[in-house]
Amino acid sequence: MKNNNVWVASFTASVMIAIILLVAGSPIVTAADQPAAANAAVNIDNFVFGPQTITVPVGATVTWTNKDDIPHTSVSTDGVFKSKVLDTDEKFSYTFTKAGTYPYYCTIHPKMTGKVVVQ
Repeated sequence: MKNNNVWVASFTASVMIAIILLVAGSPIVTAADQPAAANAAVNIDNFVFGPQTITVPVGATVTWTNKDDIPHTSVSTDGVFKSKVLDTDEKFSYTFTKAGTYPYYCTIHPKMTGKVVVQ
């Protein structure tokens, strides 16, 4: 009877160790663990949007920052987004929820152009 108890105890311990190893090796994924949509930055400097073309996934937020000494805007040619006039170091952000190509320009300096490609 004593040998049977030792075998049961040993078997139970082995099963417990296996369960612990399985649980420890299997990460639990929650909504908080899901990767956030990519964020991207466009700097406005020396009358240029940089980068001029940026490619982001659906759900990404693009933030334009005016690094220039004079005001600029970032306005979609299709009317999808429109920043206010941005003074030095001011920012404007827009989250892209649909795939497509979004050309934009500065309303103050219309030769300043850029493009966001959402895939």
